[in-house]
Amino acid sequence: MTDPLRTLGCCYYPEHWPRSLWAEDARRMAETGLTWVRIGEFAWERLEPSPGDLRFDWLDEAIWTLGEAGLKVVLGTPTATPPRWMLDKHPDMLAVDAEGRPRKFGSRRHYCFSHEGYAAESDRIVTLLAERYGRNAHVAAWQTDNEYGCHDTTISYSDAARVAFRRWLRARYVDIDALNAAWGNVFWSMAYRDFDEIDLPNLTVTEPNPAHALAFRRFSSDQVVRFNRRQVGIIRARSEAPITHNYMGRITDFDHFAVGEDLDFASWDSYPLGFLEDRAGADADTQRDFARQGEPDFQAFHHDLYRAVGRGRMWVMEQQPGPVNWAPHNPAPLPGMVRLWSWEAFAHGADCVSYFRWRQAPFAQEQLHAGLLRPDSQPAPGLEEAAQVAREIAQAPEVSATKAEVAILFDYDADAAWAVQPHGAGLSYFGLVLDFYKALRGLGLSIDILPATARDFTGYRLIVAPGLMHMAEGLKSALVEAGAEVLLGPRSGARDGEFSIPVPLPPAFPGLDVTVSHVESLRPDCPAALEQGGAFAGYREALEGAARVVERDAQGAPAMMREGRVSYLGGWPDGQAARRILSALCARAGLDTVALPHGIRRRDTARERFWFNHTAQAVTVEGIELPPLSVTRLERGAGG
Repeated sequence: MTDPLRTLGCCYYPEHWPRSLWAEDARRMAETGLTWVRIGEFAWERLEPSPGDLRFDWLDEAIWTLGEAGLKVVLGTPTATPPRWMLDKHPDMLAVDAEGRPRKFGSRRHYCFSHEGYAAESDRIVTLLAERYGRNAHVAAWQTDNEYGCHDTTISYSDAARVAFRRWLRARYVDIDALNAAWGNVFWSMAYRDFDEIDLPNLTVTEPNPAHALAFRRFSSDQVVRFNRRQVGIIRARSEAPITHNYMGRITDFDHFAVGEDLDFASWDSYPLGFLEDRAGADADTQRDFARQGEPDFQAFHHDLYRAVGRGRMWVMEQQPGPVNWAPHNPAPLPGMVRLWSWEAFAHGADCVSYFRWRQAPFAQEQLHAGLLRPDSQPAPGLEEAAQVAREIAQAPEVSATKAEVAILFDYDADAAWAVQPHGAGLSYFGLVLDFYKALRGLGLSIDILPATARDFTGYRLIVAPGLMHMAEGLKSALVEAGAEVLLGPRSGARDGEFSIPVPLPPAFPGLDVTVSHVESLRPDCPAALEQGGAFAGYREALEGAARVVERDAQGAPAMMREGRVSYLGGWPDGQAARRILSALCARAGLDTVALPHGIRRRDTARERFWFNHTAQAVTVEGIELPPLSVTRLERGAGG
């Protein structure tokens, strides 16, 4: 992690291949220009085929072989794939879904974070690995587990979770009467006499108390943080190499910032085509237009998010190099997209882009998931693009991230609150924030994403904070004092910390005389038109107060109000309205904007401006000709 150059890597599974291939693979990786190789994260059964039967010889040899070729190893802990014999020892360790069904063996991520027996087994295998490889010169970084939360595995309704949740509630509330008061359990006779009476909030006749559901989500997030912290502590005691975890796209049911506090850098797994339909929320036109490129803002959002989670340090641990196998549809990327995705990550601050995977597996669940090599070891299309990126890095290695002038706040607790009470079909906090991010990027802006714990906003001219259901008083004060244009709403400050509507009514923001008198969710075919263009879609609020009205709906009712530098938007704007409103706020903040053509995005670094053309046509913008599916790098101030 001391190397200042941007680097490339790949994910490799030596346990899948004959040892006779390892040295040749390592040589070809190095010749391609790769620096890092992640291994080991799914290998528990190969390391311990039966309890106590430890077999590290193959891993010793694999690490040595890679290191001898000049490659650095990221060693993953194998706790995402406990072997079958683990169930004989701990038959109740399985995660349980909301319908009360155990998740079963035969795939991965089948453990419950709350199971103490499994946590102890994880501690044991991580300790063995850290003791053996903690001082190994070739093991230059560690990865904890793999993709926490993937496949809906954060929240478990197991007996172990029930016991742990009750313990968590005792620690939080101390007195059962305090819990009853906080949750409003006088409603529907839901009061408890003791913490041991509290069950998990699933399989209720109708929806559970939202305060109960939010508390369970907060508990579930804390269990992930706790599980990860145990692994990090074990590794740190035995190794000085940096530690990461590889997060996923649009997995929001645990607090990534809280997990990140224990890590040295954040990484994430980027699958632009896999995410297009089921995670990016792309509409039919976008799915068609970018079926082989990916939604132009979804990857960028996560690069910016995980740069914040990693406190300025971010990798892409898994970069899609070809078709995947798990999405609703699995097209191949257009030529040039692997290179574009790689440079996009670097422009947003990535230290390393690591391709998944080196060689396509001919067996099991991912046999149709492309790698840099085909199963017969011949080059797949992504290999040459990776090699091209490696050559380009060597020629122009300095890509230094710089602080943006626009910030968006993102809060995993707010996402949990929206998930508990979306108030309308298809409404989500993540979707709301992503829509604002898309609108800002469409105006040619570079963006920093900050946690809701941020208090220092020095240097930002515009701060966007939509949908923060609970806003701490310290955050409100910091935003007032920021000296930037601040955009709040909708649903900002709509609940207190225990999920009750506060009085004074929301947003109760200092110096802003605005009150949300009532709210409504809108049918998809019934948007609320705005007087100046565009509409609120999905959700809107009725606003009162003495603040100046700066937007009205088509019937003349207030839609956005302002005092000083703080504005409150009383609805979820569609794309047209979001771009118009944000463009006006940027003008107030002294920010230059440009309405970028469809599929064109740009990103500023310390010395350069990157232009990305996600379309299959040449486009000219700001006097710059951008070839199809291209990356264009210009010095700041030189033609753009």
